[in-house]
Amino acid sequence: MDATAERVLEYLTGVEEAAEDVLSDKQQIVDLDRKRNANREALNALRNDLSGDGKAKVCLGNMFIKLPKDKTKQILEKDQEQLDKEISGLRDGLKVKVNRLNELQGKPELTGYNLCPLSNEEMKAISSILRT
Repeated sequence: MDATAERVLEYLTGVEEAAEDVLSDKQQIVDLDRKRNANREALNALRNDLSGDGKAKVCLGNMFIKLPKDKTKQILEKDQEQLDKEISGLRDGLKVKVNRLNELQGKPELTGYNLCPLSNEEMKAISSILRT
């Protein structure tokens, strides 16, 4: 191949790899979000369970185990926190990857302010300031 064809091939390969990174991260976010929704549904079912039994059946891997409801709640809440962290990390990384893809394609960088939402602690601090 001549030099021009080689450069075009390298360019297309780089763009394709960057696009594949973006798509795989988006799919991973969707998968983790589905799991997070399932956990949220399970937590709501535990909260609304009126049976007098203090245990719940939990599917761990490919087997069901009877655990105390409090322990099950703790496991699900811990899993929710972990999923939230993973999803937010992927979303932050996705912004960088999309900008890199746009740069490779010759498109202008996405305009915006790169704002991120306030955390719970920041919201509580603002609420306490506004109350006084």
